[in-house]
Amino acid sequence: MFKFKNVSHRLEQVNELIRAELTKLMLTEIECPPGFLITVIEVETSKDLRYAKVWISILPDGQTKKILDILTRNIGHLQYLLNKRLSMRPLPRIHFAVDKTESKAAKIDELINNLDKEKE
Repeated sequence: MFKFKNVSHRLEQVNELIRAELTKLMLTEIECPPGFLITVIEVETSKDLRYAKVWISILPDGQTKKILDILTRNIGHLQYLLNKRLSMRPLPRIHFAVDKTESKAAKIDELINNLDKEKE
């Protein structure tokens, strides 16, 4: 049980390290159209450290596919820069996934507001 706890703690550290570095790289290395906000929400690294799913949030919602395409086109460059910045081996191969929590919350808020207006 103790060994599992250490592996879990190491994965948490790796996830946080990748999240922090990708956040910096997205601000400096990715050219997105003005008016967009990309946030790295969470990183989930596989136990063998070969793959990492990077959960991102993109605002506004309407152009999510466009921004995801930009990130996907630049994934090789981001991976290269991560390899240079992080001295761990193996360095997980990153894959982006869109976190839709905020957009779902916004829709729920809108529905609640509409219900409140109908009651008045």
